[in-house]
Amino acid sequence: MVRQLAYRAEGWGVGELVVADGQVVWHELPRVSDTETVDGHDPVVALLQAYFAGEDVRLTDVPVDLEYDSPFFTRCAEALRAVPRGEVVTYGELAALAGAPGAARAAGTFCARNRLGLFVPCHRVVAAGGLGSYGSLGLAYKRRLLELEGAL
Repeated sequence: MVRQLAYRAEGWGVGELVVADGQVVWHELPRVSDTETVDGHDPVVALLQAYFAGEDVRLTDVPVDLEYDSPFFTRCAEALRAVPRGEVVTYGELAALAGAPGAARAAGTFCARNRLGLFVPCHRVVAAGGLGSYGSLGLAYKRRLLELEGAL
């Protein structure tokens, strides 16, 4: 069964996710939107709303589909799900954790293509000399997520 859901996170906006056979297969982080939302009765939506309310929930415990286009991307996703809330790794460290030391740029490409939002928390990956980037949501959004988690 495939379910497409939208949820509202107070102060953050509307996020969307797709759940298939009990696994999250896609997650879009909240932003301002007119999309109709579901309430917190869905367990994954309730977890996301708790996360954005500042509660210490482990979104990385939610089952997700980690099959990516390349084995390296799959290893990046697995490694990144092991990085605890409140901690960060560099792109180089992520590459090493995924078994490819020296592949920092490839780790950055993985983060740019991450389709699972907070369930594979690419916001916890930073550049060696600073925060780095955060795609279309921008650096201020990344900083806000890291502050919410106590990493900054």
